[in-house]
Amino acid sequence: MDFLITEFRQYTDWLPNWMVSVGLLVGAVLIGLAIHRFAFGIFKRLVEDKDLFWRSLVSRGRRPMRLTVLTFTVSFAAAVAPLADRPAEIIRHVLLLGFILVLGWVAKTALHIWMTVYLRRFKLDAEDNLLARTHVTQSRIAERIAGAMIVIVTVAAMLMTFPAVQQYGVSVLASAGVAGIVLGLALQPMLKNIFAGIQLAITQPIRIDDALIVEGEWGNVEEITSTYVVVKLWDWRRMILPLSYFIENPFQNWTREGSALIGTVMIYLDYSVPVSAIRRRVEEIANESKIWDRRVVNVQVTDFKESVMEIRILVSANNAPKTFDMRCEMREKIIDFVQREYPAALPRLRAEGASNSNGHANGAVAETALRHANFQS
Repeated sequence: MDFLITEFRQYTDWLPNWMVSVGLLVGAVLIGLAIHRFAFGIFKRLVEDKDLFWRSLVSRGRRPMRLTVLTFTVSFAAAVAPLADRPAEIIRHVLLLGFILVLGWVAKTALHIWMTVYLRRFKLDAEDNLLARTHVTQSRIAERIAGAMIVIVTVAAMLMTFPAVQQYGVSVLASAGVAGIVLGLALQPMLKNIFAGIQLAITQPIRIDDALIVEGEWGNVEEITSTYVVVKLWDWRRMILPLSYFIENPFQNWTREGSALIGTVMIYLDYSVPVSAIRRRVEEIANESKIWDRRVVNVQVTDFKESVMEIRILVSANNAPKTFDMRCEMREKIIDFVQREYPAALPRLRAEGASNSNGHANGAVAETALRHANFQS
């Protein structure tokens, strides 16, 4: 190798050193680009019949591969070029930084591709997606934490290539205690959310696609980042909440152990309505519905009011949106049934005037009929 370098310098001794150096560096870049294009084409053909991980790795690794090839070709050119000590040192340092950057880049890219391929086996749109939501939530939080660690290690390794950082590294570590306290106080909200994210990944009070009620709003968990959670509300609005909210505040998780839910419909009817008829009609509505999951359907008289009886209807569905639709369908069809079959049984408010001497009502009978049942859910 040294012999080739000596021979090359003898052949180019008649040219200015700067011209030779620039020519070598430019040539190294062009050769590196050509090598990268050729090698990338070969790798692309090799993984055509492979699984998704390898095809994605080659596709997403195109730019890191280019930077790697350029690093090696320019390193060789810098070793051959008749550079002065200072320019040669600067170029070698830049190339070393580029090599460390490539390693971090490739590691982060491989992590993202592997995680994406791993999560492809889990379907969030399945009827019972508890297992999928568990894996997706843990994997995405773990990916963000691992990605942050890769970035920190890469930056630290690049900084350690500077002599000043190496020289004062011990002093920096010695003063890290005081600096850490000051920095911790300044970044307390951010650090609280980061540790809350780790706790959420371990304990999982919420998962991706969980149905929640937070701040009086119903919605699904759409995204969990390293510092906040995005909840997609029923009307497509987005509620942004810090991770610490789910550690410090109570909230409802309707799909903590499974996606299936039981919906409740409350109806208030006159005592003259036969409960058995209501029960039969509720069962018919459930059996005719495409939403009902064939698990729970029940009718019970839960209370006696002054003028009406309280009837509770329970019906189940596979997930929260279907449960809501099932409740609405039950309300609409049961009130239609009552209006057709027992119109006089709808709640009424009656007031009768005093009778005269002939026994007839002296005042007109005032009767206000509520044309629809009073439903609550």
